[in-house]
Formats: sequence, C-alpha cells, structure tokens
Amino acid sequence: MATQDVVIKVLEGIPDIKPGDPLAQIILQSLDQNRVSLDDGDIIVIAHKVVSKAEGRIVDLADVTPSAEAGKLAAELHKDPRKVEVVLSESNRLVRTSKRPEQAEGTIIAEHRLGFICANAAVDESNVDAAGKVILLPEDPDRSARQICAELEQASTKRLGVIITDTFGRPWRMGLVNVAVGLAHVPSKIDLAGETDAYGRPLMVTVPALADEIAAASGLLMSKEGKKPVLIFKGVDWQKSDSSARDLVRPQHEDLFR
Repeated sequence: MATQDVVIKVLEGIPDIKPGDPLAQIILQSLDQNRVSLDDGDIIVIAHKVVSKAEGRIVDLADVTPSAEAGKLAAELHKDPRKVEVVLSESNRLVRTSKRPEQAEGTIIAEHRLGFICANAAVDESNVDAAGKVILLPEDPDRSARQICAELEQASTKRLGVIITDTFGRPWRMGLVNVAVGLAHVPSKIDLAGETDAYGRPLMVTVPALADEIAAASGLLMSKEGKKPVLIFKGVDWQKSDSSARDLVRPQHEDLFR
C-alpha cells in the first residue's frame, strides 16, 4: 500500500432522515451545498442510522408484545422486555448476558443475524426522533451500500466506494469505535503476506482491516450529537473489491474463547 495524504471532508447540513427519503440524492445535494466534488477513489462513509431511517428500520416498542423468554431475561437484567424482544428477534444467538450490582441495566452481547457480535444485537435508542422507538441495522447493509454507491457513481461518473458504519464495543478493550457493517467496492481487509516491513523482513500474516480502519477514523468527526452522518475520505489507497463487511467477522471455529 502506497502512503499518501488522506483528507476527510465533513458534509454539513444533512437533514433529519425520514423513512422513504432518497438518501443518495440527499448526499448529492449536500455535496453541492458544501462545495465538495467527488473524485475517483473517494470513499463515502455513512453512519448506519441515516440508512436505517431511510429504509424504515425503526420499531415502535408500543407495537411489540414480549415473549416469555424476553420477559424472563428482562427481569434478570432490569431491561424493558419489549426492547429485549426486539434484540432476540435480531439475534442468531445470545453470546453472554450479565448484570453487575452497580449497573442499572444488565448487558446483552448477541450474535446479530448478520454475524456481527455486539451489544443488544445493534438495537439502539439513540438518535431516534421519538421516545419509545428503537432503530435496527439495515436489513442488508452491503446491499444498501451498493445501492447508494451505484447512484453516486452514476451521478458523478466517478469510481467510488461506500462504507456504512455502526459503533461497537470491543472484547478486552474499553470504549467504543466505529466499525464497518456494510461495504460497496472497498476491501474489507488487505493481505500483506509476502510484502516486507520497513527493515526488509517478509510479512507472514499481516492483514490490516482496511474498512474498519476507515470506519474508526470516521468516528473522530462523526459525533453522536453533531448530526454529521456522512464523511468523504480522499486519498486512501485502495483497489476495487467485492468484499462484504461480514468478511470481518471471525469464524466461530477460530474463536479461542468459546
């Protein structure tokens, strides 16, 4: 990978997104308003919340009837049983649940139906415009990224990539970072085996997670309260790929902690 300057452009003024809004067209309008032009190789990084909102991936908890399983787990963890029911519906399995005495609510770590391991199966109450509602990941974030990318490429006639992000915790590390949950054209990871380090030693198993590196960098400017859900990365060295964000999920047979 060649080294070069990377510039991150923030698109200011993205409006609140409603179900059915044409997100790609809104991004194009914002590019004009911010006087930002797209160039070959640009990567558009988008917070999943605006994608999910445009796709109507919002659940009103008033419409949810908790199952007996959800009720039992909610009582153990001091959580809203309706939210727990939504978490269960978005999960392949529960990896771990716990509640420490100092916690007002317990924790659910789940395997999302797409394979991601995260808290509450990525079911979130933040940045929803009304109380009592939760927001889910897009039904297929890779497909969403490809659709947005195709519209942006058609309008700009440029070769582009799109990364859709969410904020996850990390095993054995404190704090949260943005990670890639949907990709269009951008490699999920890059295998550097066979190349050499700065001292000429051959690299054997070095595989940077390029999409996650870019997603994490977007968190520097994509604040929860700042309504800055779309960033443009210019100058990243990458080659077009058919990667999926699910390529970044470690297979269960490689899990040393099960």
